[in-house]
Amino acid sequence: MARVIGLGGIFFKARDPAALAAWYAEHLGLNVDDWGGVRFDEDERRAGYALWSPFPADTDYFGAGRQPYMINFRVDDLDALLAQLRADGVAADERTEVSEFGRFGWIMDIEGTRIELWQPPA
Repeated sequence: MARVIGLGGIFFKARDPAALAAWYAEHLGLNVDDWGGVRFDEDERRAGYALWSPFPADTDYFGAGRQPYMINFRVDDLDALLAQLRADGVAADERTEVSEFGRFGWIMDIEGTRIELWQPPA
């Protein structure tokens, strides 16, 4: 049987794709290719995985805005990244969450999209 074996991509509209790609490259270290996107290759030496997860239509987990999606990025050091992002003037929630799944924090990009940052458990 054919089946899905991983996340193939996240595609979304942006008012200025080049500026948004540059923002992600500068603040989150994404390696944006010439075609304007990012390819993530899995690294079995690092903890973590990709998820596809539907949420109820009335969830407030994506923040107060009306965004229909939220991107979750795996990070290697949540505290250090959040500190750097705040120093760069990026809007970041003051709270973080810790669970058996790891540590979570949230930021807003320049278009007001809530982004989740995830540091998997060791």
